[in-house]
Amino acid sequence: MTAKTGNDAIKKIETPLSDAVTASLKAGDKVLLSGFIYTARDAAHKRFSETLEAGGKLPFDIKGQVIYYCGPAPAPPGKVIGSCGPTTSSRMDSYAPGLISLGLKGMIGKGKRSEAVKKALKEHKSLYFGATGGAGALLARTVVAADVIAYEDLGPEAVMRLEVKDMPLFVINDIFGNDLYEAGIERYRR
Repeated sequence: MTAKTGNDAIKKIETPLSDAVTASLKAGDKVLLSGFIYTARDAAHKRFSETLEAGGKLPFDIKGQVIYYCGPAPAPPGKVIGSCGPTTSSRMDSYAPGLISLGLKGMIGKGKRSEAVKKALKEHKSLYFGATGGAGALLARTVVAADVIAYEDLGPEAVMRLEVKDMPLFVINDIFGNDLYEAGIERYRR
């Protein structure tokens, strides 16, 4: 589904993501994401890796899912969640290709990704979305439910299952190898 805002088309998508959805999006597309997503930062990714290396299972079925690189602030009274802005994605780059190969279809964060991550996105038809840094309080308004599902001892870095409604994102890296950051630089270089 596509909603029009001025001259810009905004695509509404829902989790879990399918290959058809990831193939329909290109770097630079604006999306409104709804459904369930999972928060995970550095410490949680390290535990994911250790668990998989030991032959264990992740705390959620990763197929078709989206991980948000975020460590939410505690919920103030009457709110579902506190501020929940994106963290720098490159810190998860050593873990991302392995998770993508297991079926992860999307990641949300800020900043550039490594060539290995971009290659895995292309190979496995996954996407990297950018969320606006510094807008954590506004992004929190899109969260309608939040529950810790794993690694509670990590505090704000625990894995949470968030239900989001129309979370505004940009496609940064698509399945075709396009990179919004590189395209932006190239556009202004001309």
